[in-house]
Parts: sequence; structure tokens; C-alpha cells
Amino acid sequence: MAGHEASLIDRVDGGPVAEHRRSHDDYAVDTDPDAPPEGDRWSSWDGASHGPRPRPDWVITDLGAVEADLGVLKTGKEADVHLVRRWLPGSPDRDVVMAGKRYRASENRMFHRDAGYLEGRRVRKSREMRAMRTRTTYGKTLISGQWAFTEFSTLGVLWQKGLPVPYPVQLSDDEMLMEFIGDADGRAAPRLVQTRPDRALLPELFEQLRTTMMTLAELGWAHGDLSPYNVLLAGEGDSSHLVIIDWPQIVDVIGNPHGPEFLERDARNMGDWFTRRGFEVDTGLLFGDLMAAATSRW
Repeated sequence: MAGHEASLIDRVDGGPVAEHRRSHDDYAVDTDPDAPPEGDRWSSWDGASHGPRPRPDWVITDLGAVEADLGVLKTGKEADVHLVRRWLPGSPDRDVVMAGKRYRASENRMFHRDAGYLEGRRVRKSREMRAMRTRTTYGKTLISGQWAFTEFSTLGVLWQKGLPVPYPVQLSDDEMLMEFIGDADGRAAPRLVQTRPDRALLPELFEQLRTTMMTLAELGWAHGDLSPYNVLLAGEGDSSHLVIIDWPQIVDVIGNPHGPEFLERDARNMGDWFTRRGFEVDTGLLFGDLMAAATSRW
């Protein structure tokens, strides 16, 4: 999700997770024998597509687990991100908060920028390709599903490659659950644009970014919408590290005729931010290195 989405996670009294843990069992009335003993619903794990193995230890797969929605983390053109708590009743050590990305229905999404990103992607049936190209109602539904599936599968590949992305827990029809980047009380890591890191930290952060972009380019890909708005700064001090989010528009640099343009824009957006913060980046040189990496397979 690009743009100036507003984070709604700033809460008092320890954050939304602490508040929920204090209050979820204040009132207990058994009006539905099939309802979970706690929370809003049973775990949505069963029936969803799952992230890559080996899974992190914090992923809860127990079918007896329950879930609760803790509110909206941020909103955007293609999806809203919610905080979702999943826990196993009676097991205090089995309790996790995740980010739930809920994709908008096809008729409520903005498709003005889809065409450039989708070039180079293919589906098997020519009817589906025509529907997507002409933006029929059916075509928009296909595009919506393709964006969600692309982001989920991309995160799985990049996470297995060791790149700094959230772990994708599961994908259902309208929601992707993934690793929440923040603290245990539900306070999200800030977007890079919201931060002013110490100048001494900027070279290390840039090297993290460059390494990630180079690895991505070697795979033949560009993020396609990379900016300080979809890079998170997690940790503090010497443990500070970047985490890159929002991947539905990932671009094949060679297969998409606009691929080099997207790659150059990614490099310029990030290089300009570091330069404004006091660490000068030659964006032309960065773009050249990335293009060389992207074309090295050919």
C-alpha cells in the first residue's frame, strides 16, 4: 500500500493488545454453544493457504485456538490492515498478534495504476487475459485475486531467501495474515518516513536497503512501489533494521516493458530520502548496479 495511510495504533494504557487481554473475559455469557470460549471466532488457520516451512515458532496452528480483531492499523487504496490476536485458551505462552491485510472487493478498489504493473504477468486462459485487459467486472475480480496471491507468494519466496519482509502466515479469500512488525502490546514499528535516525546509523541502514534491492534485482524483480512509506524501521539503536512491506505490485524487471522505469523510481525514491537525511546517495549509480544485477542472468 502506497501513500499517506494514517496509523491508528497509538493508544494509551499499554496499547490495544494489553487492553484486550485485560478485558476480553470480563463478561461471559454462553448464548451460542458453537462459539469459541473466548475471542470473536475460532482460528481461521484451517482451510487457508499456509506460509512456507519451516514456520517460525510463534505461528499458532492449533485448531482450538481463537482470534479477535483489535482494530485498524492502517488504511489504503487496495486494502486495510488490522491487528489480529490469535491465542490458545489456557496456554499463556501461545498468544500472538498478527497483521491482517484485508483486500478490498474488486468494485471498491482503485485500478488506475494496475495496467503498468500487470504487464509481464500471465494467466493460462485467454478469456481471463482479455477480461483483465478490458477491466470487465470479471476481470477486476481476477485482478483483485491476483494481487492478493502475488503478495502472499512473493513474501514466502523473499522470506525463504532471508530478505527483511514479514513472514506470511496464511491467505484466505479476503485476508492475508502475516507477521506483525512492532512490539507485544500492538504498537507498530514506524514507517521510515516518520523517523529521523541518527546520522551515524544511516550508512548501515542504506547498506541493508542496497543489499535487499540487489538480491531482489538478481532474482529479476523490483518492488515497484518502493518508498519510505512502505519501509518500516524496527528495533532501536544498534539493533535498528529495515523491514519492507506492501508487495502486491512486484515487477518483473525484464518481462515487464516498464520494469526498468519502476526499478529506477524505487532507487530514486529511497536514495533521495537518505540524501535528505544527511547520507548522500548517487541514485544513478545505484540504479545502474541494480540493472546490471537484473540483467546478469541473460
